[in-house]
Amino acid sequence: MKRLFLLLLVILAAGAWIGEKMVKDPGYVLISYDESTMETSLWVLLVILSIGFIALHIAVNIFFKARLPTEKFREWRERRGARQAHGKTLKGLLAFSEGKWWQAQRLLTQAADSSDQPLINYIAAARAAHEQREDGAADELLQKARNSVPQAEIAISITQVQIQLERGQLEPCLAALLRLRRLAPKHTYVMRLLKDVYVRLQDWHGLTNLIPELRKHKVLKEEEIAALEQTCYSELLGSTLAKLPAEADNDTRLQALTKEWKSLPSSLSHDKAMIQRYIAQLITAGSEDKAESFLRDQIKREWDEDLVNLYGRVKGEDAHKQLEVAKGWLKKNPDSAALKLTLGRLAMRNEQWGKAVDYMEESLALEKRPETYNELTRLLQHLGDNKRSLSVMQDGLALMGNDLTPLQKPDPEEEQSKESSPSHT
Repeated sequence: MKRLFLLLLVILAAGAWIGEKMVKDPGYVLISYDESTMETSLWVLLVILSIGFIALHIAVNIFFKARLPTEKFREWRERRGARQAHGKTLKGLLAFSEGKWWQAQRLLTQAADSSDQPLINYIAAARAAHEQREDGAADELLQKARNSVPQAEIAISITQVQIQLERGQLEPCLAALLRLRRLAPKHTYVMRLLKDVYVRLQDWHGLTNLIPELRKHKVLKEEEIAALEQTCYSELLGSTLAKLPAEADNDTRLQALTKEWKSLPSSLSHDKAMIQRYIAQLITAGSEDKAESFLRDQIKREWDEDLVNLYGRVKGEDAHKQLEVAKGWLKKNPDSAALKLTLGRLAMRNEQWGKAVDYMEESLALEKRPETYNELTRLLQHLGDNKRSLSVMQDGLALMGNDLTPLQKPDPEEEQSKESSPSHT
């Protein structure tokens, strides 16, 4: 109140002072433009200017206040559109999780332009289109995702790779994954997808280059990587001869196999399955003598019953020397059924028939194996001892037939009554 009172006093004082000046000297103002002139007093001009300024100020305020409701309406529409987009996105994602693909694609696509996260809408809509086998729509939605969020190239490309992999488009999928590897070389999921594509393409060379990265970044468990590594190198070893021209000679085949074997990691060069695969390939390549010497070195390095059994099947360059080598193993392994079977086979090759029978019978005494029964039966038949051969064969059949249903002996009187009874038509 005091401030208002003081303001009124100031206004009255100023008005009195101005009124006195206006009466004492009204002043004179002449304004001329072209052929027009305007005459007035100074005080009247000042009043006109003051009124004009106030009117302009009021007009400006009215103009901006008139625009304010329009802006508020636009903001309200934007908020309403965002709420609707959010609701449609939520409904679309729920439909997607329930497997309602058409509904999910429609809702997510409609809400994408107004959504604050259009990437989610487009990617989920593309997946829904893919589930409906609408390949063109899925590709178009992924392209829209790229256009709306260019910085999300990795996420979009991963979705595209997943879709291509499910379609069976392996070559485009491989190209996309190799490009992703350049963009994100440490991305573990990209490595996992690339591994799957290499396996399906049977690109074993590509997989061998990827395995160190899988192990380094722990993309898979160590046992999974080891199994994958074994499969990969086993396939490479097994396909070595098939890659050579048909007219390749034995020396060329042997060189190719030796080179492939030396490329194996040290952990696999002692693996029994890999050794057996390599020996089989050497035999196929016509280098059975090399297979015998290689197998001999492996058994000398580490005793293994399966490899010893295999040694009796391989034909070395010198059958007598091979038999003597196997006999030398008896000192440390006198109770090995596999070694006795191998000695029997090698004795057969050297036509030492009596020793062969003895070795095989000793093997059966240590362990009854179907293959030992088969070898001994065949040997006795070859020697003409059919009675003994039949006995051994029956023992072998009894061993293999433990799970067979027992058969009862027929009753002679019952059989006779069946034969004497008249038949009915």
